[in-house]
Amino acid sequence: MPSTYLGSACLPLMTTPPHRRRSLTPLALAVGLTLTLVACGQSAPGTGAAAPGGAMPPAEVGVVTVAPGDVGLITELPGRLEASRVAQVRARVAGILQKRLFTEGSDVRAGQALFSIDASPYEATLASATASVAKAEANLIQASAQAERYKPLIEAKAISQQDFVNAQAAQKQAEADVAVARAAVQTARINVGYAHITAPISGRIGRALVTEGALVGQGDATQLAVIQQIDPVYVNFTQSAADVMKLRQAMESGQLKRAGKQAASVRVVLEDGSEYAKPGKLLFSDLTVDTTSGQITLRAEVPNPQGTLLPGLYVRVRLEQAQASNAITLPQQAVTRSPQGDTVMVVGSDGKATPRPVTIGGQQNGQWVILSGLKAGEQVMVDGFQKLRGGPVKPVPWQANAAKPDAAAGGAAGAAPASAPASAASGAASAAK
Repeated sequence: MPSTYLGSACLPLMTTPPHRRRSLTPLALAVGLTLTLVACGQSAPGTGAAAPGGAMPPAEVGVVTVAPGDVGLITELPGRLEASRVAQVRARVAGILQKRLFTEGSDVRAGQALFSIDASPYEATLASATASVAKAEANLIQASAQAERYKPLIEAKAISQQDFVNAQAAQKQAEADVAVARAAVQTARINVGYAHITAPISGRIGRALVTEGALVGQGDATQLAVIQQIDPVYVNFTQSAADVMKLRQAMESGQLKRAGKQAASVRVVLEDGSEYAKPGKLLFSDLTVDTTSGQITLRAEVPNPQGTLLPGLYVRVRLEQAQASNAITLPQQAVTRSPQGDTVMVVGSDGKATPRPVTIGGQQNGQWVILSGLKAGEQVMVDGFQKLRGGPVKPVPWQANAAKPDAAAGGAAGAAPASAPASAASGAASAAK
């Protein structure tokens, strides 16, 4: 279907003879009209209107509005869990182990019976010491009575002074013998008690290190089991001395302020990346620096009522040591990091995006903490960098993890106009045949 152009206007002239025109199908006529409109720079119905003057519309980019505030600076450090109390259960007297009275791996309370040692020798010793006490008390009664009888006699000078002194000395010696015998009874009773081994603390007991029938306590205090108290649990971790000095200098200069007395919160991150539900508190930081590693040791206490945290487990500790005033948090994809410095793209009121250098103070929850370089109310680009062509852009609010269902639809819509001329051309070719 040829067309003739007159100047800048495009006026299609139907040169097809009337008898040929009647033989064309409606589809061929529609295709020819579409090709004519496209050739004339007009939009066919359903293909969308072009921008005024033929210019492309501004590209939409996702932005966030700057809102300064107090931001906690989180430090993540490796650490290791440790029981708050550890007690070694040992045999304090020699003998044959007769019974194990606990379940391995269970929770025990202080004073609970754990092992039983043959106490027959110690019970016999206790009985002998008790008899010695009775004998010493009888001797004391006799010596005391004799000393009382000598008192009026010495006043009447019926006995010598030496006899009276000997009676008093015998009374004192009898009293000392009673004390020695009672101490022996106490020692024997303690040994009988040691034959029944109990838990020194409450906690979780491990496996038994000896079995029934073993001779324990012969020459040394044989270790029988270990009890660990894991509620609460300690987490020990270290921090570089250089980082601590930088932190203190920033606080002294007023750039940062202290979070609480020592730390606002301590969070434990497990090996699978999940965060333990209950926060802990910092107990102390060591005053000395390890000469071999240049690290400072810190310890935190974390509640562990369910026994989820186990001693010896490696974890990561998130520690809030300071807060930045008038700081800004931005998604990490909004910041471009390079050896020359860190920059962001700021969209001005005229719609133009310009780079801006910024100062980063760390990260928190996957976002960079910006200490300087931005002002309140400014719009920072987060996505759409591939759409920048040097012209103005259209800022739209950015949403984290927002789905873009119109992307696929836009792609399909964009492909439709491109395929329409090809389909029309093929239809025209088949009609010409």
